[in-house]
Amino acid sequence: MQVTVEDLRGMERLHVRAWPAFETAEIDGWLWRYSGGGSLRANSVSTVDFTGDDVTAALDEVEARYRVKGAPARVHTYDASAPMNVVDLLSVRRYGNGDSTLTMVKPVEHAIPPSDIEVFDRATDEWHEVYLGVITENRRAVNARILETIPTPRAFFACRRGGNIVSTALGVADGGRAVVECMATRPESRRNGGAEAVLRALECWAAEKGVRMLGLQVVATNAPAVALYRGLGFAAVATNRFWVRY
Repeated sequence: MQVTVEDLRGMERLHVRAWPAFETAEIDGWLWRYSGGGSLRANSVSTVDFTGDDVTAALDEVEARYRVKGAPARVHTYDASAPMNVVDLLSVRRYGNGDSTLTMVKPVEHAIPPSDIEVFDRATDEWHEVYLGVITENRRAVNARILETIPTPRAFFACRRGGNIVSTALGVADGGRAVVECMATRPESRRNGGAEAVLRALECWAAEKGVRMLGLQVVATNAPAVALYRGLGFAAVATNRFWVRY
C-alpha cells in the first residue's frame, strides 16, 4: 500500500497515544515523557512535531527535565521526525544510538476471526500473566500500570488453547488507523500459530471500526517476529531509534 509522510506521522502519533506515559510535558511541540522503569517509549521524547525555532534550547530543557528525575535523556526519532536534522544534532551532543524498531503497516482486510480467540475490554489476570511474563523484569511494574490507562477504542485479545491463554495482543484505534501493542506468546507455545491468530482477530476488530491501516512496531533484530508480520502482509515503512545521553 502507498504510505505518505502524513500516514507515518499519524501512525506515530497513535503509537504515542496508545502507550501513555505517567508524566508528560510539551517542549516546542515535542512530547517529553517519563514513567520510570524500563519502557523506552514511556521514558523518551517523541519527535513527531516541532513548533519551536531553537532546537538547542529544546534539547537543553529535555536534558534538564530528565536530570531532575535522575534519568538519562532519551529521544525517540523516526523517518519523519521534526526538525529533519534532529539526528545530526543529537550526534553532535554525543547521544548514543540505542535500540531500533521498525514500524510496519498493512491495509486492513475484512475476514472471519479465528474461533479460539477471546476479546476483553480490559486486561484480565491471565492476560497479564502471559504478557508480563515475557517482558524484562524492569518493565513489568510500569507496563502493568500503563495498561490501566490505555485509551479507547481499545480491545485486549487472547488466543486460548488447551484451557490456557497462549498469546496476547492489544489493539488501539483512532479514526482510519489502528496499532498493535503487547504481542506476547508463552515460550512453550511459540511457533504454533497463536500470535497469528490474535493478529487476525485484531485486524477483524479494526475493520469493524472502519480502520484502513493497521500498524505495529517490532525490534529490528527480532528476525522471527519480522518474518511473521511480513507473512501476514505487513511491510516496513519507517525505522525508529532511541537515542540516549547519560
